[in-house]
Amino acid sequence: EVQLQASGGGLAQAGGSLRLSCTASGITFRDYSIGWFRQAPGKGREGVAYISRMDGQTHYADSVKGRFTLSKGSAINTVTLHMNNLKPDDAATYYCAAGTLMGLPGGIDFLGEGTQVTVSS
Repeated sequence: EVQLQASGGGLAQAGGSLRLSCTASGITFRDYSIGWFRQAPGKGREGVAYISRMDGQTHYADSVKGRFTLSKGSAINTVTLHMNNLKPDDAATYYCAAGTLMGLPGGIDFLGEGTQVTVSS
């Protein structure tokens, strides 16, 4: 059984920072790209960042480049999203996701439970 367990998030002021972590079980990063999507109320799901199984590189949405950093954690099968200089537009439910052909547009095979990020202006 595949599980993507997310932790972190919460409330931050604009300009502040938060961290999200995702621990995957039942898959390996060798076989699956892994990253984060988000969805704000009334909006569609948006790819935020992912680590590609194809090239090992990290890819970011233009809206978060230079502010968010996605990296593999010290623990096995864990990734961490460091979110800096948060903006009110970053407020959303964030989902850890994995897929063999996943990219920012989609291609999700597995989606974890969402974790809330709230940014106060």
